[in-house]
Amino acid sequence: MSQFDTTAPYYANHRPGIPDEAVELLAHRMAGKEHRALLDLGSGTGQVPLALAGQVTEIDVVEQDQGMLSEADKVLAGLQVTVRLHNASAEEFAPPASYRADLVTVCRAFHWMDQDVVLSRLEDMTAPDATVAVMGDGSLWTARTEWTDALRALIQEYLGQERRAGVGKKYAAHDRPYSEILSESAFSQVEEHTIAVEREWSTESVIGYLYSTSFAARPLFGERVDDFEHRAHALLDRHAAAGGLTEHASFQVVLGQRG
Repeated sequence: MSQFDTTAPYYANHRPGIPDEAVELLAHRMAGKEHRALLDLGSGTGQVPLALAGQVTEIDVVEQDQGMLSEADKVLAGLQVTVRLHNASAEEFAPPASYRADLVTVCRAFHWMDQDVVLSRLEDMTAPDATVAVMGDGSLWTARTEWTDALRALIQEYLGQERRAGVGKKYAAHDRPYSEILSESAFSQVEEHTIAVEREWSTESVIGYLYSTSFAARPLFGERVDDFEHRAHALLDRHAAAGGLTEHASFQVVLGQRG
């Protein structure tokens, strides 16, 4: 069972997209190239390909969760570029021998992957001057504001102190910086960029976001889900009335190329 069973519709509607600054960074890496093939690993509902569609000539979307892939298919169906969808894990994706990506993106998904295996496999499916971009930010679990602290405490009241990672699983944090991991791969020429992001949430969008995650998906609450949702609504409404539901996040982009 995937960590994201049942979450795909919530993910499609409530996950924040990638910042414009990140799109510009990635577009700059492909500027001037005639062939601009994007390979997006762990694509979720296709947010990154959608944001970069105007900058590329073809897109390969790799996602192991069929529900997520179906949502990606919906949002990418009208694009005027070639889009290929692959229901596979990043570790098992096997394109034709002649395939070469110019840009590889992994957004908010690298921590779920066998990172060394993925980076090793990318050596044979990327152009010599390709860029590998590992991106992500924190979550409302890791955010530190009065309202997110109160929300996290409420989730812990129902699900326990440790962060969940789907049904019957606990989250295992990765303590190695992505820049360090990339620097030990074939893509050892590394740049890091940090983009400050301010997000304004509503009560409804926060609830939808929670249900898109592996740490607060609806099935985790079992028969208590309605009770949790009622209390979460009340908590968020109070904080929204008192000062708003603002999140200050840092979106990190780690870019690697062959040295």
